[in-house]
Amino acid sequence: MREPQLRCIFLGLTITSTWGNGHATTYRGLLKELAKRGHSVTFLERDVPWYAENREFTETPYCKVALYESLAELKERHSAAIREADVVIVGSYVPEGVAVGKWVNSIARNCTAFYDIDTPVTLANLKAGRCEYLSYDLIPSYQVYFSFTGGPLLDHIEQQLGSSCARPLYCSVDPSLYFPEDGQNSWDLAYLGTYARDRQPALERLLLSVAAGLPEQRFAVAGPQYPPETIWPSNVHRIEHLPATQHRFFYNSQRFALNLTRQDMVAAGYSPSVRLFESAACGTPILTDRWAGLSNFFEPYTEIIPVSTPEDVTSYLQMSDEQRLETADKARRRTLRFHTAAVRAEEFESQVAKSLELASYAKKRSRVSLRRSPTAALI
Repeated sequence: MREPQLRCIFLGLTITSTWGNGHATTYRGLLKELAKRGHSVTFLERDVPWYAENREFTETPYCKVALYESLAELKERHSAAIREADVVIVGSYVPEGVAVGKWVNSIARNCTAFYDIDTPVTLANLKAGRCEYLSYDLIPSYQVYFSFTGGPLLDHIEQQLGSSCARPLYCSVDPSLYFPEDGQNSWDLAYLGTYARDRQPALERLLLSVAAGLPEQRFAVAGPQYPPETIWPSNVHRIEHLPATQHRFFYNSQRFALNLTRQDMVAAGYSPSVRLFESAACGTPILTDRWAGLSNFFEPYTEIIPVSTPEDVTSYLQMSDEQRLETADKARRRTLRFHTAAVRAEEFESQVAKSLELASYAKKRSRVSLRRSPTAALI
């Protein structure tokens, strides 16, 4: 039986632009499915130049999108809605996120949640004292801490950081946007991702060096912010920015997709990238770096292929088409069953309903205690 309709407000990094971030894709899929389930959804986004210059829309049929230029404007225009919403979610990397979170928790009457799309990075930045969107004292204020990372880190968030409820809400894929298409394999191996200093050694080891050793094969790297001094072999095609509308075509133009993970997420484990689910949904076989918890999402060597060295990559690039497509098909089946945006929306809805129920029970208990209090009887 479907849960009652919820009034949901998300304050996130961005939903309007996929330039240089993985947040927008996640929010789009999740909010679209929440709307399908009958919930009212609003997304509040700070209007910043780098997303404004690469904005893909300002309106969408599945949720109301509102841009704001400052914290003062946010408070002035949206206080009433946040006060009355059933659930208010503040996301990681929201500008002035600590101030936003404290304000939201001070006025919201129902459930508040933090959605950490960058959990290992967040905790590392908290420890270093340089996290601008979350603070240690703010964590217990949220009724739910939704995390892109699962596994042991959730226990740490509850037991060491004081969250009353830390739950995984992994990234996902929208299968209406990502699916197999017939077409030419333009590249033997390709990678989609914004430059990250800690990810670059893996890119150089598992793609660039392989490309240099296989001049007759074709490779591609799509994503912004790579340093100008990066040396690209002549058989590596560079795409500076690939809008989300072209991701499906990109995946379907590859014999293999390469997945690389930020080092903080490798250390934490249980942190699947959205690119894993997008590639799999398109029926593209995946070569991935190794990290703890990978087998919770795909069966290694049956649905996904872990690699550590250039020699590993070179070897698997010789895989027969029959083996390659069988691996891809198994990963796609797993993804469509467990890792779609519709599944995440159901998980989100279920947890919020539990939190609202607990909050309602606590309020009732509080009122009963107050009525029975001897002090109250004397007032």
